[in-house]
Amino acid sequence: MLINFLWVALGGALGAMARYAMVLGAAAMFGKTFPFGTLIVNIVGSFLLALVFLGQQQGSVNETTWLLLGVGVLGAFTTFSTFSLEVVLLVQTGELFKAIAYASLNVICCIAAVALALGLKSYFLSMWN
Repeated sequence: MLINFLWVALGGALGAMARYAMVLGAAAMFGKTFPFGTLIVNIVGSFLLALVFLGQQQGSVNETTWLLLGVGVLGAFTTFSTFSLEVVLLVQTGELFKAIAYASLNVICCIAAVALALGLKSYFLSMWN
């Protein structure tokens, strides 16, 4: 069981470094006026996770490879890929309402959480100054 965590950790380190490299490369290529790096990471990661998932479903990707690539590398590269896969799987299994609710809740709640955290930061900084 511990070995599974090690595969995920190894993949996670590789995925995080790949994400960082992709974001830096996109910023150098396209500038920093739009988050192209994150957009590219999300698109590429979603595509690659779907391929690894299909391989797992067909039996050509074993559990260790899934943990290393699917959970580790692509999980650290972009969690948006996991979100995207989950939405599509809900749609494919006929759970359209759940898919819409899940996608909507993720977008709305995550943006609200960032806004809340930034608001709290401002609030607490004003108290301490």
